[in-house]
Amino acid sequence: MISRRDFLQASMAASALVGASGFGNWGKLAAQQTLSQNDLLDFETYGNVSLIHVTDIHAQLKPIYFREPEVNLGVGSNRGAVPHITGADFRKAYGIDDGSSSHYALTYNDFSALAQGYGKMGGMDRVSTVVNSIRAARPDALLLDGGDTWHGSYTCYHTEGQDVVNVMNMLKPDAMTFHWEFTLGSGRVRDIVNDLPFAALGQNIFDSEWDEPSEDFAPYKFFERGGVKIAVIGQAFPYMPIANPGWMFPEYSFGIRDQRMQEMVNEVRAAGAELVVCLSHNGFDVDKAMAGRVTGINVILAGHTHDALPEPVLVGDTIIIASGSNGKFVSRVDLDVRDGKMMGFRHKLIPIFSDVIEPDAEVTAVIDEQRAPFEAELSEVLGRTAEDTTLYRRGNFNGSWDDLICDALIEEREADIAMSPGVRWGPSILPGQDITREDLWNVTSMTYPNAYRTEMTGEFIHTIMEDVADNLFNEDPYYQQGGDMVRVGGMGYRIDINKPIGERVSNLTLLKTGEAIDPSKTYMVAGWASVNEGTEGPPIWDVVENYIKREGTVSVAPNTSVDVVGA
Repeated sequence: MISRRDFLQASMAASALVGASGFGNWGKLAAQQTLSQNDLLDFETYGNVSLIHVTDIHAQLKPIYFREPEVNLGVGSNRGAVPHITGADFRKAYGIDDGSSSHYALTYNDFSALAQGYGKMGGMDRVSTVVNSIRAARPDALLLDGGDTWHGSYTCYHTEGQDVVNVMNMLKPDAMTFHWEFTLGSGRVRDIVNDLPFAALGQNIFDSEWDEPSEDFAPYKFFERGGVKIAVIGQAFPYMPIANPGWMFPEYSFGIRDQRMQEMVNEVRAAGAELVVCLSHNGFDVDKAMAGRVTGINVILAGHTHDALPEPVLVGDTIIIASGSNGKFVSRVDLDVRDGKMMGFRHKLIPIFSDVIEPDAEVTAVIDEQRAPFEAELSEVLGRTAEDTTLYRRGNFNGSWDDLICDALIEEREADIAMSPGVRWGPSILPGQDITREDLWNVTSMTYPNAYRTEMTGEFIHTIMEDVADNLFNEDPYYQQGGDMVRVGGMGYRIDINKPIGERVSNLTLLKTGEAIDPSKTYMVAGWASVNEGTEGPPIWDVVENYIKREGTVSVAPNTSVDVVGA
């Protein structure tokens, strides 16, 4: 991890790069219970260019609770480096006071208790207020959306993303890139993109038949801001056909394509770009690796892995900004660009405390308009969390939402073992709260939701586990092609994250009998979100809704069935 002192001493080209971040003030103010909107938005305008970054909103238009990960492991050169530290270690690294709002917003400890005091976060009408405030100080600030925007809610699913598009258009972004958007289907994506009043970028989105850059997405766009010629290069999620169903977007291929990224950087530099910004959905570790291989990028705005970092990370001459997810944060970066060189920056990760930031009334009205046709369905109460249960998802291994989904799959689909995808999106529910249909869809909404039921041998189950583990724990970030570890119900296992593929996962145990999983024996497995076309079964939200209604009050015990070694 780079320290504040390192930022101040870092050099870029022949000039000193002066960097500063402003998260500490709001953390200390919160500890004194004196947070105000002015405190959160306070920023001394610097230099001549401002960037505003939001990413991984996942269709969360209203304020939510969102618990940050308890486990976020790094391997290889990223072991113990940000963002792979959590909890008290994270607070110590950044000088965050226990009990402060930054403790609540950025770490998982005491989440439910602190949530009672600090309230929900996010809400795109609050984000709009922040964006408008920045633009008031810097009218030509660039607003850039890192993708995973048109996905992840009941209304987004039922409007094929139009509700989020309508709301985001109110914020007037300048450009965006993509990931889960493609699971709406390539035809629907093209329809939306053709009507967007801003740039749709992806230098790595290719025509799959001809292996040529797709004409549907521009690789970059130029902007003249603050007397500076800025090039924003888009980098869509590289591993679409691996992590998501390729049959939904067969016209397109992806990949990191860092050689072409270098070509694009060289091209925009030759065309006079004085500042090069990469709007990325690679994931943080992949962005770090790419920054070490591609020269000439000044700023990478990182997405996909949902990391929220109160300070940029510096790789060579490139600063990497991580802005969290679900509308919890907005990043502001002010840059001093002179004679084609970035001389310094100031940065602030702005937390969107929903009870502190005044909503933008016009955006609130549009949000409510999108939701109105679905209000009865959204608000129906399905059950309630027990007083000892917080439902959350985020983390390398099982979260309580995932355990609940696995329990439902085992019960409703009469299975021995359940598998749930290691996705990162999905807000949290506090103890003793109602669980509404909207809450359930916030963690299950997708366009391939069918809950399958199939027989698998123990050997095949082990192969699946090893493959997913390699996507997460391969030491080369370019081979980390998925989300977090597949969530498993009904089965325990041991994982050594430092072993090579084929040797990481062992001690597979069927929990209901305590017996070892037999490689030659067949087990009934239920799961969902298969990337295979034609998967049969009820949608996952129906499976889990039936289970929650029957349970009434949901209690999820701490998961002790995964033994992690080498962390």
